[in-house]
Amino acid sequence: MTSDQTPLNATIARVTDRIRTRSAARRADYLARIGAAAAAGPARAHLSCGNQAHAYAAMGAEKPLLAAGRVPNVGIVTAYNDMLSAHQPYGDYPARIKAALAEDGLTAQVAGGVPAMCDGVTQGQPGMELSLFSRDVIALAAGVAMSHNCFDAALYLGICDKIVPGLIIAAATFGHVPAVFLPSGPMPSGLPNDEKAKVRQQFATGEVGRERLMEAEMASYHGAGTCTFYGTANTNQMLMEFMGLHLPGASFVNPNTPLRDALTVAGAKRAGAITALGNDYRPAGEILDERAFVNGLVGLMATGGSTNLVLHLPAMARAAGIELDLEDFDEVSSAVPLMAKVYPNGLADVNHFHAAGGLQYLIRHLLDAGLMHADARSVIGEDMRAYTREPKLIDGALTWVEGAVESLNDKILRPCAAPFQPQGGLKQLAGNLGRGVIKVSAVAPERHVIEAPVRVFADQEAVKSAFKRGEFTADTVVVVRFQGPQANGMPELHSLTPTLSVLQERGLKVALVTDGRMSGASGKVPAAIHVSPEAACGGPLAKLIDGDIVRLDATAGTLTCLTPGFEARSPATADLSANEHGLGRELFAAFRRNVGPATEGAAVVV
Repeated sequence: MTSDQTPLNATIARVTDRIRTRSAARRADYLARIGAAAAAGPARAHLSCGNQAHAYAAMGAEKPLLAAGRVPNVGIVTAYNDMLSAHQPYGDYPARIKAALAEDGLTAQVAGGVPAMCDGVTQGQPGMELSLFSRDVIALAAGVAMSHNCFDAALYLGICDKIVPGLIIAAATFGHVPAVFLPSGPMPSGLPNDEKAKVRQQFATGEVGRERLMEAEMASYHGAGTCTFYGTANTNQMLMEFMGLHLPGASFVNPNTPLRDALTVAGAKRAGAITALGNDYRPAGEILDERAFVNGLVGLMATGGSTNLVLHLPAMARAAGIELDLEDFDEVSSAVPLMAKVYPNGLADVNHFHAAGGLQYLIRHLLDAGLMHADARSVIGEDMRAYTREPKLIDGALTWVEGAVESLNDKILRPCAAPFQPQGGLKQLAGNLGRGVIKVSAVAPERHVIEAPVRVFADQEAVKSAFKRGEFTADTVVVVRFQGPQANGMPELHSLTPTLSVLQERGLKVALVTDGRMSGASGKVPAAIHVSPEAACGGPLAKLIDGDIVRLDATAGTLTCLTPGFEARSPATADLSANEHGLGRELFAAFRRNVGPATEGAAVVV
């Protein structure tokens, strides 16, 4: 049963039990460790006078409060920079947070900063080979910040692709410390995403020049906040709400608005209220249990979220002693309907989604259908029903009111009983080519099964060159291998999207198979991604040759080479020396050597 007596869906219950059983030893060890840390008492009580003097030296009038150790001190871990539009608003958050906590007699310090790179800047560039590994660097940097052991709670300021997963890994590692995540919200709507995509395709075919492409891109990405499509950054924000680490309704309020500012203040004060020094202690590690992660999986499927989370969620979970597997994603997807259509799965952007009822509508209907754990803990309570309420400023005061019960636009949001698709957006694929995933929420049903000869490439530029030479004239499965984490850091291959979309619109049946990643903004072309074992480890993709027949069957969940004798071949090798140097790649050699497989999150530190 869920907490409101709605019976929990049998599939969701079964998956949860399987995760709990699979994780039992790891989770027990984890809880024992964070329990021991919590039992040691408030962190500053164990610092020497010299330790504390260093920590408080620059704090001015707040030194006596800090030294007394009787009121909470909140650590701020920030991913601020002004190159990421989503993170630029964080510049003045620390001052606002400190002022808000001072009103209640509490203190706050910026514990440290973490790097935050923009995948939009590095798409198709060498820097993209550092992108996935930046998640682990963020976790390490946040760990350094929190290692000062001066903080009774933590506020994590981060939004985009690798930043939230990295911060979650750190928050789970310091699981005895309460954690609240503060978003900054999406930028206002600009040029519609489908119009931007059309211009990209026109540029790929030479119909328009670079000046028109730049005009369209600048009109789409035009201000502070997250990009407005439903990619990884906005999927992260959905997860933080479904997993109980945001305040209700905080995810998609635009930056630099009175409501956003009020939510920032309220989030800061909530962090100060849930420390071990008070009566409502909510350590992050207890919130991040199997119920929270299953709720996150449900949200991912119901919204057609980014495939990148298939990598991030297992890594995040491992940090909290939870073991997720691709079978969990697949089975949850079989039980959860697709209830939202947000670009690239539809024409709406996240602002339209929010206006149509947004996350509060989704959570309400998923709870009513027994598809979520209502009794999962959060930073504000013991019942996820609180997340069906949305924030409002009424006479200048922040108030939560009941969110939408009915969809305000059924082209964007629909109830469980009348969804866009009866199942969620992701499918596991398995066969003699390995294990991978496919996002089907934006793929037309007639393209869920593709069987065709392969063309094998070692990088995405070679695909685009072949396209320009007019070499794709028949149905083709495009294989781009040696793109896994050990090969070159597993870059996104998003720059292939316009090229493959053009081929598809010409009437060809085309699919992508890769041990790399696709962007959270991709989706209309069927793509088997994260294929593991990767080619650099001698995985099956390394045995393919041009002309082999491959069948990608998203309905049956299979990925198979049908050519006789395929498995007996010796795997090809690739010259990866070009991926070892330049733009910082040499600094990440140890990451490439030690990274785990994609099926376990392609992680280094967990």
